[in-house]
Amino acid sequence: MDIATWSLVALVATVIIWQGSGLLETSAARLSAWYELPDIVQGAIVVAIGSSFPELSTTVISTLIHGEFELGVAAIVGSALFNILVIPGIAGLSSKEQLSANRDLVYKEAQFYMIAVAVLTLTFAFAAIYNPVEAPGSIQGEMTRWLVLMPVALYGLYVFVQYQDTLEHVSDLDTSHIHPGREWIRLLISLIIIAAGVEALVQAAIHFGDIFNTPSFLWGITVVAAGTSVPDAFVSVRAAREGRGITSIANVLGSNTFDLLVCIPAGILIAGAAVINFSIAAPMMAVLTLATIALFLVMRTNMVLSRAESVGLLILYGVFLLWIGLETFGVLNLVPTLPPSTTTPAS
Repeated sequence: MDIATWSLVALVATVIIWQGSGLLETSAARLSAWYELPDIVQGAIVVAIGSSFPELSTTVISTLIHGEFELGVAAIVGSALFNILVIPGIAGLSSKEQLSANRDLVYKEAQFYMIAVAVLTLTFAFAAIYNPVEAPGSIQGEMTRWLVLMPVALYGLYVFVQYQDTLEHVSDLDTSHIHPGREWIRLLISLIIIAAGVEALVQAAIHFGDIFNTPSFLWGITVVAAGTSVPDAFVSVRAAREGRGITSIANVLGSNTFDLLVCIPAGILIAGAAVINFSIAAPMMAVLTLATIALFLVMRTNMVLSRAESVGLLILYGVFLLWIGLETFGVLNLVPTLPPSTTTPAS
């Protein structure tokens, strides 16, 4: 199969993920209303986890089925970059007014997300330090179940903090038309649809790497990342157009927090162990850190995201794509393009 065929596969897979995620988000929103969750919790937990299921599927499928743990990591990091640069940029331009934020969003959600980036980077570093794997020209380490419990525990703390916000919340929504049992069934069906789309997208990324003789990691951080981020984009843009700026940005930050602290560890928890190339992971996490700081700064200025700032975020993502393109085709070599590591059997 040639590049045109696999490009078509990637496009169809993205549409499947989009349709499945739309069904999932509708059910998640109705269940949130039924259980009387506040907007900030709905955006940062329920909708965020729902729209992040494609990323979770990517990590599990790439690790267990294809032995490509680094492809899953690349998809998560690339999705996180897409989420915090492209989605707020598009949402800010789509909103009728400037996209607004508040102090809870900036000082709780954004800063907790920054902690998530730091903790995941530390987890990668600990793997290289305490479980080193010999590899010429690179620093690699084995990720184990015990190591990834650290980011998972941090997400548990995040959920606890969000839970505190629900204690004083009183909902005035009419939920008489909602049938929770039916919504849970729709939720399950949507997860199956999304998993099928993700498998096709991962297959496309692996074959792109074979066709261009480049590591699948670099395709995961662009093609797979963008495809799995489509649900987040639609959720945030729709919320921005409806004037719900807080929900729009909370979804982005909540999705990224879930991606980093749960989706990446999920593959390890299921498979048992996998090798991470820290020489590749460290530069990617550095880029993610810079993008996170950029989003924090533009949100902090007057607690709004202006159109000029939205354009600036999109330009930053364009620079990132240019850099990855130059890396992919060997023009630059700031990131070692070594063959992806394989998953080790569960212990």
